[in-house]
Amino acid sequence: MFLTKEYIKELKTNGNGAIGHLVMQYKDSNSITFILENLGQLPDNFDDSFLPDILQHKNSDVRLWVVKTMGKTGNNAYLPTLKQVALKDEDTTVRREAVSSIGRMRDPAGKEILFKILHDKDPKVLSQAIRGLLVFKGDEKVDKHLRELINHPNETVRTVIYKEYFATKKANSIQPHTESYDYLKNVVVNGDTIETMKLLQDESIHLTFTSPPYYNARDYSIYQSYQHYIDFLAEVFKEVHRITKEGRFLIVNTSPIIIPRISRSHSSKRYPIPFDIHPYLMKMGWEFIDDIVWLKPEASVKNRIGGFMQHRKPLGYKPNSVTEYLMVYRKSTEKLLDWNIREYDQKIVNESKVPDGYENTNVWKIDPCFDKIHSAVFPVELCKRVIQYYSYKGDLVFDPFGGSGTVGKTAKSLNRYFFLTEKDKSYFEYMESKKTGEIFDNFQTKFSTLWEFQKTIK
Repeated sequence: MFLTKEYIKELKTNGNGAIGHLVMQYKDSNSITFILENLGQLPDNFDDSFLPDILQHKNSDVRLWVVKTMGKTGNNAYLPTLKQVALKDEDTTVRREAVSSIGRMRDPAGKEILFKILHDKDPKVLSQAIRGLLVFKGDEKVDKHLRELINHPNETVRTVIYKEYFATKKANSIQPHTESYDYLKNVVVNGDTIETMKLLQDESIHLTFTSPPYYNARDYSIYQSYQHYIDFLAEVFKEVHRITKEGRFLIVNTSPIIIPRISRSHSSKRYPIPFDIHPYLMKMGWEFIDDIVWLKPEASVKNRIGGFMQHRKPLGYKPNSVTEYLMVYRKSTEKLLDWNIREYDQKIVNESKVPDGYENTNVWKIDPCFDKIHSAVFPVELCKRVIQYYSYKGDLVFDPFGGSGTVGKTAKSLNRYFFLTEKDKSYFEYMESKKTGEIFDNFQTKFSTLWEFQKTIK
């Protein structure tokens, strides 16, 4: 007989052991798995007596569906059996499912089993045990066992326990989550970005998109040492973290940089900026979300492969660098992303939906831009994607290294507000020469020194 979902559904309601007989009839692992997988919700009169007989099956998929079905029965007589599977099965996925089945039963008798599993070395098995025990949160013994996991080596376990038992309730922000201060809307400040940010209230901005100055690669970014440069970026992004609203995003555009050699008797040095700054961002409370690769045409980048093309000697290979990274981070929060979205009026959510033609992958093929004034200009298309993908209309977008102002101009064109800081006076004056009031008539672009800006803060 050909197995179908409909036939299995019909048999399971008979209550006469028909499913068990069907399993014994087929015996091969694929058929047994298909039968168990398609049982769905079990009727009250379901005959589950055949399950222990196939629990020792050599196929792990069969065992997986056996323990899952045992959990669905709600029969606490299976607790000792599931305990043995959870502790001793050779397949970790089967073990996790056994723990999950114990938890799904929500039977107080399962608590002692789950306590024992809290010592398991597999974090995923342990996490299932935590999930099962959280059903009984408030039980003194359960809370004691779970609280002790706050110092567990696994970061996911620590995060869950912190959220459940140690996180303090966050005080409400001074302003609504979706709003921003008028004195920050469409403003460009000529001043040090750290000094400027220190003037801002906590949780003032919705999105930061920036490309930090490269280490000693341009005249406008000279640092005494690479560590000094990394420390400077860390201080910048620590302040960005403070002024970013709960659960909102930071996107940093960087790439490894090459410092030319001093002479032919010395080697050039390549610094992996995005990878070196990453640990600092994680420690200060940014959660890593994605790495997006900006892919440029090969003709647009400096040729590094020329020498190798001539001699082709191993060890001398240096490929042309046609990529940069957009490292995507989110300010850590115990709240889910849906909370952030629900804070907005449904009209704004609908109006902010990303239009057709959005990028499906993390590789974005975009031509770079060149400018006589600024040597490292964001392409508008790059800014457009980031702002559309990570903010809503009416949000405040921040760039601590304003440069030629592309982030601001693009944000404005997409019905967002912007706040830029730029230390270099020539870039500031360049942006000022391009100012426009075409959008947001009530908040035309305002250009000010740090001292002038400070006087506008209310």
